[in-house]
Amino acid sequence: MRRLQQLHGNIAALEEEGQRLIFVFGPHYTQQVLSDSKTFHSRFFALRGPKNSAQRRLTSGLLTMNGEEHKRHRRMVFEPFQKKSIENYRDALADLVQRMIGEWKAGQLRNIFRDMTHYMLRVTSSILFGFDLPDLAYTIGHMIEQWMGMNHELGMGAFISDPGITQGYSGLLQMAEKLEAQILAMINHRRQSANLGNDVLSLLIRARDESGTGMTDAELIGQAAILFGAAHLTTANTLTWTLFLLAQHPEIGSALFDELTGVLKGEVPTLDQLEQLPLLDRVIKESMRVLPASSYSQRINVMPVQLGPFQLNGATPIIFSPLISHRLPDQFPEPEHFLPERWLSIAPSPYAYFPFAAGPRMCLGATLAQMTLRITVPAIWQRFRLTVLDGADIQAQVRSTMACIRPKLFFQQFHGKRQHPRIRSPAAGHSIQRCFQASRLTIPRRTRRPKLS
Repeated sequence: MRRLQQLHGNIAALEEEGQRLIFVFGPHYTQQVLSDSKTFHSRFFALRGPKNSAQRRLTSGLLTMNGEEHKRHRRMVFEPFQKKSIENYRDALADLVQRMIGEWKAGQLRNIFRDMTHYMLRVTSSILFGFDLPDLAYTIGHMIEQWMGMNHELGMGAFISDPGITQGYSGLLQMAEKLEAQILAMINHRRQSANLGNDVLSLLIRARDESGTGMTDAELIGQAAILFGAAHLTTANTLTWTLFLLAQHPEIGSALFDELTGVLKGEVPTLDQLEQLPLLDRVIKESMRVLPASSYSQRINVMPVQLGPFQLNGATPIIFSPLISHRLPDQFPEPEHFLPERWLSIAPSPYAYFPFAAGPRMCLGATLAQMTLRITVPAIWQRFRLTVLDGADIQAQVRSTMACIRPKLFFQQFHGKRQHPRIRSPAAGHSIQRCFQASRLTIPRRTRRPKLS
């Protein structure tokens, strides 16, 4: 995608054997595609499965709904993500992050991506399904992660007609059946409970549309699968990258430590205190700009349309990319650099900076994700300092929404002189790989720390 943008600008096409893919970058074309939900429909899952199959039901959440069906379900799913509902999750988040870092020790070797993934499994399962069945909730989370990965790998065959890519289709259908059974068990447990709780699934079971009709089990299965996957994987990725970027930029990390300890005094932030942490806000914004958790997604036009220089017939896949759009120098000077201070002077349009998408299909969970990030990062950064271990290999794999950039990051006791990161260019046609020096887990001290210039 980066090469396409560099060679052809903010709109480009690839065509093979009559199949055309359109790529759009930057605010102009992104706005045309994301703001017009009547012309450009969501097509997140390429492999929907046979009618009445578990795969079809699991892929029938908000991401694949369009038109009136999407509007109806979006209104019903909206309630658990309103501010009044989200505020109820703060104490659970504080408890879970304190439990996690309570197990950490200074000088440890830790796989931070694994820690953040397990942490977000706990967070997501608690918020989505409640606290009473953690084992089943964690099982569902791991299964969703595997199922999402299979959809990504096999779904490419829908675009490039490669028989080798679709050989695992039967395995995908079998995995979908197992996953559906686990989610249905959770739904049945909730329906049979005497008192529905405040978890998302309970709120969805209670939700009614304008006619007073609730969701069927099949509809709940699709929404639960997508909501769990969206909340779990994207936020785990963003937490990992944010901690990594702070480890790579000690001056910014020191300034953030000063802000956090000055306001929070070592505690997890309250909802009111979140508004008193402007540097934290800029750090998270910049992290999601330079390493967004969603590298690309797609729409498909359901009627002929003119898009830039291209007259598109119906059913043309259109790829849009936060990863590329967030790095356009005309929108973000020095785009390859992590510069939280840029947010003191810029206010990009929602189609130039869109870590949670934009338009009428913007992510409903954006506010919850932001609160999770803004509670978790301060809790960690006030207790521990992460520094990058010499010679560690940090791998970033570009994938579609949710599991798009998945780093493997190891932290260990640091020995020797700290060096600057090395970046190795990826081979053409392969996943983007980033190779950096790595980092340790230490308890920060308030003396002899560099100031942010």
